[in-house]
Order: sequence, then C-alpha cells, then structure tokens
Amino acid sequence: MRDVLSLVLAGGEGKRLYPLTRERSKPAMHFGGRYRLVDFVLSNLVNSGFQRIKVLTQYRATSLVRHLARGWSLASTVVDEFIEPVPAAMNIGPTWFRGTADAIWQNLDLLRDTRPADVLVFGSDHVYKMDIGLMAEHHRAVGADLTVAALPVPRAMASRAFGCIEVDASGWVRGFVEKPADPPPIPGDPERTLVSMGNYAFRTRTLIEELRRNVEQEQTTHDFGRDILTSVHGRRKVAAYDFTSQLCPGEAETCRGYWRDVGTIDSYFDANMDLVSVEPKLNLYNESWPIRGVQAGTGPCKFVFADEARNRVGSAVDSIVGAGSIISGGHIERTVVFTNVRVNSYSHVSDSVLFPGVEVGRGARLRRCIVDKGVTIPAGIEIGYDVEQDRSRFTVSEGGVVVVTRQDFGQRDEFDIA
Repeated sequence: MRDVLSLVLAGGEGKRLYPLTRERSKPAMHFGGRYRLVDFVLSNLVNSGFQRIKVLTQYRATSLVRHLARGWSLASTVVDEFIEPVPAAMNIGPTWFRGTADAIWQNLDLLRDTRPADVLVFGSDHVYKMDIGLMAEHHRAVGADLTVAALPVPRAMASRAFGCIEVDASGWVRGFVEKPADPPPIPGDPERTLVSMGNYAFRTRTLIEELRRNVEQEQTTHDFGRDILTSVHGRRKVAAYDFTSQLCPGEAETCRGYWRDVGTIDSYFDANMDLVSVEPKLNLYNESWPIRGVQAGTGPCKFVFADEARNRVGSAVDSIVGAGSIISGGHIERTVVFTNVRVNSYSHVSDSVLFPGVEVGRGARLRRCIVDKGVTIPAGIEIGYDVEQDRSRFTVSEGGVVVVTRQDFGQRDEFDIA
C-alpha cells in the first residue's frame, strides 16, 4: 500500500511515569532490556510493509530523535521510503500541540508531498505486535471512512481506563464513550466490550475534514478520542477492527491479543516483568516478526566470579541481561537489565528493572525497583524492603514499586542543567 502515509504520535509527556520522564519523552522510555517504546509501533509498521512514516515529536525529544537517527534511518533517493522525525514547529501560531488531533492539524503539510489515499495515525507508547496491513485491508474492504483498532476486554475493566466502542452486529461503530460506568457489550458477547487502542486508519479526505471541523469548535480538547470519536460515527462510516482477530507470522496462539498500555509506573513495571516468564505472551525472539531497536556498541554481557564458599557468584535466573552488562559476583532474579549495567559482588537484585549504565554497589539489596539511567546504588543499601522508609527517600507507586533516580542520591555531573 504505497499510497498510505503513517503518522506516529510521539510527543507524549508521560506525566504518570514521572520521574522516569524527567529527562525523556514517554515514547523514548527504555523497555525490555534493549528497546524504546517507540520501537514497537515502528517495528509493526515496517514489518507490515508501511515504510513511509513521519514521527511527530514534542516533549523532551532529544533522546527520541537521536534514537530514530541511529536506529531507524530509511531515507533513500532511490525508493520513496522514509522514517523521519517531525519536531513541533508551531505551524499555526505560538502554541505547542494541544492534543492528538491538533498534532496532526498542525502538520497537515506533511500530506502535501505524498498525497496519500489513506493515513494511519498510531500512538507510540503501547507494547504489542500487530500486522497493521490486515487492519488497512479491512478498512478498504468494508469501505470505511475511519477504522478504529479495538481490543475486547471484560466490561468491569473497561469502565476504569478506556474509551469504549459500541458496535452493531456488522462491526460498524454506533457510539463511543470515555470510561463509562456501564460499558456497551459486544453483540453476542455480553461480558466484554470493545475499547479503543488509539490507532486509526483514515481516508485522507475524512481526516482533513474532521480535523477542520474540530478546530472550528468552541469547546474542544483537540483530542481524537474525546472530541472526534465521540461524534464522528454520526457523520461517517466508522468501522471497528478487532485486534484479536489476527496473529503476526511466527506467533503462538498464547500471544493473541497481547497489548499493554504502559502509561503508569505500575503498568510499565508489570509489562517488563511479563518478559521474564518462561513463555512470555510478548515474544521478542520471533525472527518472522522482529522488534527492532538500536544495537548497543559494546561487548557482550558477562558473568564473573564463582566463589560459592563466600557466596560470591555472578548469576542471573529468570532475567533479561543487556549487552555490555557485567554481573560481577552479584545475583539477579526476575529482573530486566539494560546495557552497560554492573552488579557488584554480594549484591542481590530481584523483580526489578535496571536502566542503562546503572551500577549496583557491593552488598546492596534491591526488590521491586526501577532504577533510572546512570544511577550508582551505594554499597550495602536496601531498597524495596521497607515501603514506608522508601517513601521518605524515593518515589513509590500505588503498587509499591520504588523508582530510583540520580537526584535521589544527589548524583550530579558537570553536564546537568539543574
């Protein structure tokens, strides 16, 4: 489908992930030992055959743009394929993007060069695998003006956090409500409802006209979900595409329907912990549908010391260990370790996520922690064993996950702004 343009919304601030988003945007969040969140949507698009992609950035975009330049350069003068970051340029005045719809409205000029028949508008902060080509084919086959990717979930869950879609027996959208107390059931399946995944396929003309209509409204939040989806079904042919109807090539049946919104500390932590199970529902080892990211320019991971008599054994179980990391006489279990991490002797790390460049001091003990990039954990410290004590020193999530940053230990260098 060379007449399709993909627009990836990657300007999210990620306030609910703070302080992990103090120095990076939400799409640039580290995930799974070697990836950024944006790698999932880009991998899905490229694997699906869509290689004309614009990535709209805004909040703290430096690390994201650097990541795109190093790992996702597709620009070619021979074939019309590209993955290009688009900075917020204030094209319509001195305002940043005011919502997801406004982000596209301020960048309508991106459509001028390619003049696509359809536009894919996808978010960049969810973890999943999807053959987007199947959704695009469905969009065209049924003659929809707009197709919304949808996920069936239990109705009790839907009322807490999702925009819910009401559909008829043929899959046409008849209503859309945000976090309703009584979510609309799926026809023939009264215990579940369809929720929006925040991914859309638009006829280009429909997209332009709906954005123009939205910007002319006096009362609007400039958001696709809140302002366009809630009423567009009354004016256009809107279809719901069931995400669970497909499996990517090479995926097992157990992977069907895996999709995670990692917008909070707890959901982000849980999604990382999903990966260390024996048979995770998100398969990062499927060569038929790879998740691509930047390869670290460093050596392989290493485990050293085997002094069992003194309990000084470098070991890892039920864990992911990134390139360049050295487990030097410490022990990790059920932990996701990124690149260039060092875990020193007699330390113990369990059920945790260690970002790139973390060093765990000798004899330190960590449990249910997320440790931000470049943090040096002092020798002998315990974190994650006394929640009340942890709250006095660190950020602790509702679910009891401790977030540790350099600022918590007063660790600074000459390059810090403040």
